[in-house]
Amino acid sequence: MSADLLVRRAVLGATALRGGATWRPTPYQVFGGLFWLVMSLAHWRVPMCCDFGQHAAVVERLKARLLDPRHPMADLPGAGSPYYSPYAVAQGALARVTGLAGWEVVRLSAPVNLLVLLTGIGRFVRVLAPRRPWAPVWALPLMVLLWGTERAWWSGYLGLMSMTGNLGYPSTFAIGLAFWAWALTGSRAAGLGGPVRYVGPSGLRSFSGYAAVGALYGLILLVHPITSVAAVTGAVAFVAAWQRGWRAAVVGRWAVAAGAALLVAAWWPYFDVFALTGDTSVDAMHRRLYEGLPGQFWLALVGLPALWLRARRARRASPDGRRWRSARDPLVLMFALESLVVAYGWVSGHYTYGRILGLTLVPLQFALAVELAAPRPWPVWRRALGATAALGACVGFLTVQAGAVVPRPLDPVGFAQPPHWPTYEWAARHIGPGEVVITDGYYAVHSIAGYGPNLAAPAWPDAALDERVRLRRLAAVRAYLDPASTRAERGAVVRRYHVRWLLLTRWRRVPPEAVVVAWSPATGEVLARVA
Repeated sequence: MSADLLVRRAVLGATALRGGATWRPTPYQVFGGLFWLVMSLAHWRVPMCCDFGQHAAVVERLKARLLDPRHPMADLPGAGSPYYSPYAVAQGALARVTGLAGWEVVRLSAPVNLLVLLTGIGRFVRVLAPRRPWAPVWALPLMVLLWGTERAWWSGYLGLMSMTGNLGYPSTFAIGLAFWAWALTGSRAAGLGGPVRYVGPSGLRSFSGYAAVGALYGLILLVHPITSVAAVTGAVAFVAAWQRGWRAAVVGRWAVAAGAALLVAAWWPYFDVFALTGDTSVDAMHRRLYEGLPGQFWLALVGLPALWLRARRARRASPDGRRWRSARDPLVLMFALESLVVAYGWVSGHYTYGRILGLTLVPLQFALAVELAAPRPWPVWRRALGATAALGACVGFLTVQAGAVVPRPLDPVGFAQPPHWPTYEWAARHIGPGEVVITDGYYAVHSIAGYGPNLAAPAWPDAALDERVRLRRLAAVRAYLDPASTRAERGAVVRRYHVRWLLLTRWRRVPPEAVVVAWSPATGEVLARVA
């Protein structure tokens, strides 16, 4: 009988996570499956909003030209756009094969992304607490509820409310991969002499296994570069916490992993991910991430006692009699390093680093989950910790998150609901793919490109487009919409940017040279064709 098999059998409760010879669903499989079903339905009931149109537009451009896509939102070259990741190219290929629209592919991606996320969480917690089968069950509600009492709605945030909008986004897929990458990194670091006894299959120490882990980090970097910052930070935490005996072979294995990550990232032909390092075009828009920190995240502090307990235990004597430093717990180290990254974003003005704030809460939430999964009977302090966690989860659910899963017709209280943006299918059916639109509506400018048309001026900055060019286009759109503009001035804008359509709010006067084609009774917006 192999040593690996003996190790697996020695880990009590491991079969509760994987299933034994006679398969029975584990607690996490049951609760995770229910969560997957509920959240998939919750996501599908929320109309296209926020960044959805951007991601749908990416799929539309790849559907039209898979190998050489145009800019996601404008009739411009698209070479170098970081939106054209392996994840997006796979979506574009699916759209080409099936004939599905971009927004339909993004919708269908949500349950797939959620499955990757849930399986990654299960594997991650299994590495942290192999003897506590209920730990991932605790982790799931704590992860989606322990945020704050003010809405935090950003791509990559895993609060229950935010997930209704962003499950179909690349960020969710990348975060799911990050949990898998952390689990694989932790198991390899632990399997080479660390404190955790689960080491996995006999091929764990092979160079090919490390190369595969490195390739996974490279894929995360390509799919969602800012998530890769948190992913790599977590990897450093696990290796620094659990790796012992830095022999030449050990250094070589981790060097292979790092090399594989860089090779995968450098190989991608659609854009140069390393060129994004100095890009500051989106920093200004992310300053808002730092402005609502207390109200959006304070409930996660309930996990601080659990994190402190892990730091305290890590100071105890190791099996070989040596003492570990408090930073040698991976969750403690992960929280410290990610907090430093967030602080650097604020001090340096590179506010985009604030995008990892959601993953900075993971050590707090998961340390608490592992603590509450301890076998009973509980001491008084753990019962108090559990009661505090339950209270925090209830506060988070009732103040912010409940509307994500309680539809308005079934809501007896009046919970805040997810955003409900108007649909623009009524306009898109008249506009040909790639035709250029000028619009003055906030919702329209963020949504209409997701149906196939182009905008005269893209709504978001993009590394593939010089920001000065985008700002000139925005100025031209404002000049066109100015009530004082002349027909000649408007005609110049139309000819320069090949404008075919106007999508105007009910407050905006339609120019006399345009012909109204359709009207939305829901919003009062009109669609007009430009001669």
